[in-house]
Amino acid sequence: MTNSSFNIVLYEPQIPQNTGNIARLCACTGSSLYLVGKLGFHITDRHVKRAGLDYWDSVNIQTVSTLTELQEQFPDSNFYYLSTKATKKYTEITYQKGDFLVFGSETKGLPEEIILKNHDNSLTIPMLDDQRSLNLSNSVSIVLYEALRQVGF
Repeated sequence: MTNSSFNIVLYEPQIPQNTGNIARLCACTGSSLYLVGKLGFHITDRHVKRAGLDYWDSVNIQTVSTLTELQEQFPDSNFYYLSTKATKKYTEITYQKGDFLVFGSETKGLPEEIILKNHDNSLTIPMLDDQRSLNLSNSVSIVLYEALRQVGF
């Protein structure tokens, strides 16, 4: 188990500003940030740094090659996979400190095989049917704050 309240996992994020915003969110909530797979930017990118402002020293940020590698590092932890393709609402489960909240890239989301393999732990944020998706950093905020609310902040 990690020492973080929660663990945010970004699978192959593409937009540096989103990752910077999420890093700032992690700093403000005591959450760890895991960047998995091929990133669409360099972690030293000025847009990432600017979006994270002066919070970078307060973030436990790790890079991991694969999602499987991360799951093997934390075999006793809960992993929840957020996707517009899931049917269970993010409010329908009980979160615990140390859970991993996994989000896909801004352009592709999580691969379908991850959602199918983890159907019971795949979650969605409700929205109107004719809309594609929410912004990644907004989605992370929505789900993370529900998890924090459940554990009493």
